[in-house]
Amino acid sequence: MSQPSDSAPAPVSRTQAFLYWLKLGCVSFGGPAGQIAIMHQDLVERRRWLSERRFLHALNYCMLLPGPEAQQLATYIGWLMHRSWGGIVAGALFVLPSFVLLVLLSWVYLRFHDLPVVAGVFYGIKPAVTAIVLFAAYRIGSRALKNVWLWLLAAAAFLAIFLLHWPFPAIVLAAALIGSVGGHFKPAVFAMKAGHAAGRHGAGPALIDDDTPTPEHARFRWQRLLGLSAVGLLLWIGPLAWLWLDQGREGVLLQMGWFFSKAALLTFGGAYAVLPYVFQGAVEHFQWLSAAQMMDGLALGETTPGPLIMIVTFVGFLGGWNGADQAFAAGLAAAGVATYFTFLPSFLFILAGGPLVESTHGNLKFTAPLTGITAAVVGVILNLALFFAYHVLWPQGWDGAFDFRAALLALAALLALIRFKAGIIPVIAACGAVGILLGAVGGW
Repeated sequence: MSQPSDSAPAPVSRTQAFLYWLKLGCVSFGGPAGQIAIMHQDLVERRRWLSERRFLHALNYCMLLPGPEAQQLATYIGWLMHRSWGGIVAGALFVLPSFVLLVLLSWVYLRFHDLPVVAGVFYGIKPAVTAIVLFAAYRIGSRALKNVWLWLLAAAAFLAIFLLHWPFPAIVLAAALIGSVGGHFKPAVFAMKAGHAAGRHGAGPALIDDDTPTPEHARFRWQRLLGLSAVGLLLWIGPLAWLWLDQGREGVLLQMGWFFSKAALLTFGGAYAVLPYVFQGAVEHFQWLSAAQMMDGLALGETTPGPLIMIVTFVGFLGGWNGADQAFAAGLAAAGVATYFTFLPSFLFILAGGPLVESTHGNLKFTAPLTGITAAVVGVILNLALFFAYHVLWPQGWDGAFDFRAALLALAALLALIRFKAGIIPVIAACGAVGILLGAVGGW
């Protein structure tokens, strides 16, 4: 039952918070915008755990960080309400249901992908995935490319990765440098508005309101910052050192730990921004899975709750499975390693940086380097979409036949996303159903 509009809600117990964060982890579909909208509606408008201004203050900080902003926002709110325990529980429960579900789906995918109905589903959803990635480039580009200079930066990033085969980190660094220099000489070109619009003001006083004093645990202290930084370094180096001693320098789990640690620091602009880097490393360099399997994993990530970057769980499971004679335990261990090192920095950014943010209230803004990175990301995502399209439309390579049915499915999916504003899950479901039907009628 909602609280009266003229009184603040009662304090929230740890049990109440735990149950809410668990529920959120199970229903957090719709990507970061949808997940943030769910939290805003629940926590600001309905439950009034915190005010609109405090919500936006936390959100703007999370959007400046690498990593999944919705998961970091949940971690931040959990930390603000219930100290480090609350932050860890909120952030962990945001991804745990998705982790369990993706591990199970990965096993089902590997064991039963040869069944006609399963093969039909994945034949249908591959064109949908291509359309979804194209739609992501369109959606991010429509928000980020506000002038001709940013369009040129996006085009340069596309050419750098498509023709010159630059690695993704080099493109990010170059774009950040261009944004930094450009922001100094052309500040209007690289000025960016704050991120997602969260919604209207709450209906009454909040538990953590605009004028609520900063909780004692959220006050900045150098000793606490240094202590948390040391703990974070230990939580990162310790497992890597153990994996090195256990498996050696060339061990798959050690390679995954190091690779996904780097990936976690490159996710500016959302999960689609880091997918090209994950693709380069997991498919082309380490060959933990194939390009077709990467597309299937992206489809599974789109249809499960949690951040889209949870695709790393699928990548890790397949890498462990393929490297250990199809052993479930190896796949589970690799999925755990990939997920742990991907999300560890997100927790540290919030728990260590939160007090710095709480020390001054006011909306944080995107910097010029981040504007440059976001523009470059559009070009990189477009390259990824074209790569996927090649594998879908010419499954046997350029010398093979063009798959007209896959092309029509991709066009229909893209039209549904852009013109009719269809949701991603319905589009994937419809394309999967069409794939089953095509298999039943005449094969693929």
